[in-house]
Amino acid sequence: MKPSLLITRPLPAPVIDAARAVCDVTVAQNNDPWPVAATGRALAQYDAILATLGDTFSAPAFAAQPATKCRLLANFGVGYNHIDVVTAAGHGIAVTNTPGVLTDATADMAITLMLMTARRAGEGERMLRAGKWPGWHPTQMLGMHVTGKTLGVIGMGRIGQAVARRAHFGFGMDVVFFNRSKVLDCGIPGARQLVSMAEVMAQSDVVSVNVPGAPENHHLISADVLAAAKPGTIIVNTARGDVIDEAALISALKSGALAGAGLDVYEHEPHVPDDLIAMENVVLLPHMGTNALEVRTKMGLIAVENIKAFFEGRELPNRV
Repeated sequence: MKPSLLITRPLPAPVIDAARAVCDVTVAQNNDPWPVAATGRALAQYDAILATLGDTFSAPAFAAQPATKCRLLANFGVGYNHIDVVTAAGHGIAVTNTPGVLTDATADMAITLMLMTARRAGEGERMLRAGKWPGWHPTQMLGMHVTGKTLGVIGMGRIGQAVARRAHFGFGMDVVFFNRSKVLDCGIPGARQLVSMAEVMAQSDVVSVNVPGAPENHHLISADVLAAAKPGTIIVNTARGDVIDEAALISALKSGALAGAGLDVYEHEPHVPDDLIAMENVVLLPHMGTNALEVRTKMGLIAVENIKAFFEGRELPNRV
């Protein structure tokens, strides 16, 4: 008998087909996030669960089902801050993720947000669609020319390095960065590791946030960090929404301490504060960092490979 697998959201067909070759698969028929009550029940019903962002596998979910049937949570995505890994381990449940395949797509989105914010592309499109464009003139909607400017990176891991490469080699940007551990070689000529996030904010024209979602990174970008920004700085976040103190970000944008922001993630998704929606100098995207069919398919196939390895008794390729 095949082990039972719950897939909590519809996924590309090749992923479902690959999963069915390994497991007896149940696929959720909608894209609603799974709350604690539902995840608790699922832990008691299935041998493995292929879950994703918004599916709350917190301590209360595990407490609701002390005798869990589940032995593997195969996360669809690199970030797993919606899963209490320590509590899962205490219940004998392994957790995996899907790193690597998301790197380029997420970095592409960071550059998209940088350009849209710096060049005021969102504002321009809204004006045009509203029928308010008066025609070209020399001083219309002047923005920041990013070529030759300085990019600051918070978190120089795989994605941070990919963003830095695009900015440096594509736009001739200098790179400074903050990383908790020493980075010996990030692959960017002349890149400088600074000792604090405040220093990065003070020296950068654009700051890209690329740290993982984790309890220790909650509100990592605080009001004090934002206050260190030099005039004209814009910030881009493709990491996790709660890495930035959203209320402090709104205050900094309102006061002019920050010139703009490009956001793909939010502290309380899918809720986006009205203050952010109302700001013309903020570009807002609905968590689209990996929204490409090829990427989402590869993510799913990596998750399935983790599941296959688990039930074959092999070492997990991407255990967290």
